[in-house]
Amino acid sequence: MLSNETTKKIDYELTKYPADQRQAAVMSALRIVQTEHGWLSQECISDVAKYLGMPEIAAMEVASFYNMYDLAPAGKYKISICTNISCMLRDSDEIVNHLKTKLGVGFNEITADGKFCLKEGECMGACGGAPLMIVNNHTMHEFLTTEKVDAILDELK
Repeated sequence: MLSNETTKKIDYELTKYPADQRQAAVMSALRIVQTEHGWLSQECISDVAKYLGMPEIAAMEVASFYNMYDLAPAGKYKISICTNISCMLRDSDEIVNHLKTKLGVGFNEITADGKFCLKEGECMGACGGAPLMIVNNHTMHEFLTTEKVDAILDELK
């Protein structure tokens, strides 16, 4: 069941679309629910679909297509590292290896304390700031070095 706070946020998003196009807010609604729960369970996706008056499978198609949505628990801090060509050419491999060593996890794994999850990300559209990562789909960090990564991790702890 969606909380009152969540439905208020979704209702605000719905004001951006024609009244007969509620499904247009599905991406925002899924983001809002994921922010509240930390990930999207089948029940959450179903609740969003019902609230927006759309087929459940259509909401699932959106949730499973985009890598910003997590269909399983992802840890308190989801760190998505760009490994596409621009970042790779600017040593993202070094950053990835540093994070894997520092956190003791590989891609799509969660640290034992449940705090961090490491994800491989597709192009994040900020190639000029390569290499880069995004924390929890909201905070982008550019021009990464191992020292900068350590400072970011220290802030998150």
